[in-house]
Amino acid sequence: MLLAFSTGHTVIRRKPTYYGVMTILPGWGARWRGLFSDIKGPWGASPPGSGGGGGEEPPSGNGPKGPWGDPPKRRPSGSGRNPATTLDEFLQRSRTRFGGSGGGFGGRPDRSIFLWAALAVAAVLLLFSTMHRISPEERGVVTRFGRYSHTLGPGIGLTLPFPVDSVQKLNVEEIRNIDLGSAAEETLVLTGDQNIIDIAYQVRWNIRDPEKYLYELAQPEDTIKQVAESSMRQIVSQVTLNDAIGNKRGEIEARVREEMQQTLDFYQSGVLIQGVAVKQADPPAAVNEAFKAVTAAQQAAQSDVNQANAYALQLRQLAQGEATSFDKVYAQYKLAPEVTRRRMYYETMERVLRNVDKTIVETPGVTPYLPLSEVKRSVPREPAQ
Repeated sequence: MLLAFSTGHTVIRRKPTYYGVMTILPGWGARWRGLFSDIKGPWGASPPGSGGGGGEEPPSGNGPKGPWGDPPKRRPSGSGRNPATTLDEFLQRSRTRFGGSGGGFGGRPDRSIFLWAALAVAAVLLLFSTMHRISPEERGVVTRFGRYSHTLGPGIGLTLPFPVDSVQKLNVEEIRNIDLGSAAEETLVLTGDQNIIDIAYQVRWNIRDPEKYLYELAQPEDTIKQVAESSMRQIVSQVTLNDAIGNKRGEIEARVREEMQQTLDFYQSGVLIQGVAVKQADPPAAVNEAFKAVTAAQQAAQSDVNQANAYALQLRQLAQGEATSFDKVYAQYKLAPEVTRRRMYYETMERVLRNVDKTIVETPGVTPYLPLSEVKRSVPREPAQ
């Protein structure tokens, strides 16, 4: 269905869309028609029936008079009209309709220029306050009249113009660090065996829920710091001094991280704890040197114990090897006792006589052999005269 709106001399036909558009179109049509229509001359309104653009002169008795009493003479239409003059007249009429003074270069500034400049600035502000570019690592928290509305994801997001909606961007993938304890100040913590240690550690965290991070905690970083200190004291109070400064640091870090995450989730902080790293765990400075000496002595004692255990293990392995070898020989002995006995006798004599000077005497059935080299070596040599 088509609706017709009559706006003076022009009929605009539009397909119906929204009620707001139907009510705005007649007003804009009137403004556009007023921009290009000539309803006034330099001495007042045009005479009726002239049509505003013909070359006829108005009647001498009824038309408007000029400043000297004579009726104005209209310029005949045609190709002889100067285009520059036409442009000047158009600009003059435009200034008059939009509130300009038409003072030229020496007159007052044209108010229409400021009007258009203000409209341009308003359009730019409107554009920048309604379109927002959110990076992949960011989230945009939208508030409407100061109250949380929704969260914008990565990409281009649209909101209502300022001051209705405002957007605050947060980097949710950035890993933030909080250092607790340093060389300048001691952070003393009581252990489970009633000892004191000076501990320094670092907490790594990032934002998990932007809405809760902004509106649930007044000072998120201070809250994370206090929760870290409380969790560290709680966990260290359950372990001994040697465990705190020894090989159980990894277990302490994991337990502190878990305790912190549970507490922050209870507060609905919107924070995710990535990890806790213990950088220093030493006794207080006043007893640190003595404690190092004790630790060195304990390490030396432990080293001696480890060496003794290694020697005992070596002897145990050697005895087990000999027992296994004897079991194998006994199994062969049961198969042939005489042969095994004679072989064991020969092997034993060979080991006994290996490094002993030997002299072989003649026996029946054996070829005599006299080791002259061995006899010569055994006789001491007399010194030379």
